[in-house]
Amino acid sequence: MKKHTVKLGFIAAALMNLGGVLIFSRFFSNSIINQADPVVMSNFGLLMICIWGLVFLAAAFIESNVKWLAAAFTVEKLVYVVSWCRWLLNNDLTSVYEKDLFAGIFYSIYGVNDLIFMIFFAMIFFSQREATHTKN
Repeated sequence: MKKHTVKLGFIAAALMNLGGVLIFSRFFSNSIINQADPVVMSNFGLLMICIWGLVFLAAAFIESNVKWLAAAFTVEKLVYVVSWCRWLLNNDLTSVYEKDLFAGIFYSIYGVNDLIFMIFFAMIFFSQREATHTKN
């Protein structure tokens, strides 16, 4: 995968994490998101999603091999995809929409978004070669 594509993908992941959380949570004031999943999507959980966004942004500017960083990001996204699937199986999305449109949209899309970036990060992992080290 080309370095420019990797950089743009990391930036897109950062923007989705930061922008998605800040917009849909109305800058952490949308209590419906918190109430729907008080463990994963507490304000602390939402803040940590923003921190991950900053990490993705920082990764965009690493010039060396990011194979293992991408592997860690893949696992991080997998955790959120599994969490989202479990949430969907055990909760009523319609009731979230009835309480708040932004929260409903958030719960409708966050897992799909994370799945897309999980695949992207996995593609980076599988496309980059291990750095070779030479002994002196």
